[in-house]
Amino acid sequence: MTYLDKIIDFHRQRTQADRRNIYAVKEAAQQKPMPPSFAGSIQKTSAVSDVALIAEIKRGSPSKGQFDVSGLLPVEGWAQQYAEAGANCLSVLTDSQHFFAEPEDLASAAKTKLPILRKDFTVSQLDVLDAKIMGASAVLLIVAALSDQELEEFYGLATEIGIDSLFEVHSDEEYRRIKHLAPKIVGVNQRDLQSFEVDINRAVEVAVALESTTIKVAESGIESRKDVEVLTKAGFDAILVGTSIVESSNIQEQIRSLLGS
Repeated sequence: MTYLDKIIDFHRQRTQADRRNIYAVKEAAQQKPMPPSFAGSIQKTSAVSDVALIAEIKRGSPSKGQFDVSGLLPVEGWAQQYAEAGANCLSVLTDSQHFFAEPEDLASAAKTKLPILRKDFTVSQLDVLDAKIMGASAVLLIVAALSDQELEEFYGLATEIGIDSLFEVHSDEEYRRIKHLAPKIVGVNQRDLQSFEVDINRAVEVAVALESTTIKVAESGIESRKDVEVLTKAGFDAILVGTSIVESSNIQEQIRSLLGS
């Protein structure tokens, strides 16, 4: 069983055990104030500069283990450093089982007022609703992990409650599964979720298949300004970066270096 299989299986089992009334949860989500627009922030930034940055609050990963983030905590201050250095949006891990996240991380990061992607393995309508309740502006839909029916259902629900969806693909074949939905935002993850290894050419190769009107986000394996320049040349509007920022000796300098500022 691969990393992805194990993680998705865990989340599906947890969903099956969740006895909350979906109508009550939906009502709670709809009563939450509208978050800042994730897509809007990227579009606004990419219109005036070469790329938008989605900086990730990341405590660890299955492949690398737990990071030493003691110098970055509390999360509110960590997120504020990202904002001050020029991040346009945030991505916040909420999977405590596999990524060492804390349940309060997203709400703490939301105090920056930046749009936030809830970075988790969405497998149910409740996951979509919880993202809005937590204060997220967008939910992650991993195409490799979901059926065609689930992708359409979750996208529709997210749109209904007023948050964006970032469809994550790893190949043009996966993109073709969602093309008919006219997705507003597509992320190309350069990390293979079966092996967790990174292919730095993946995003450039897949970008060719994406519609010109789609907001394009490159994810994983982005470490330097040179990497960013390759991606912007390929047509990407935004980059999502976690590890190379978190593991740097000076996170604000790393962010400014990535943005060429």
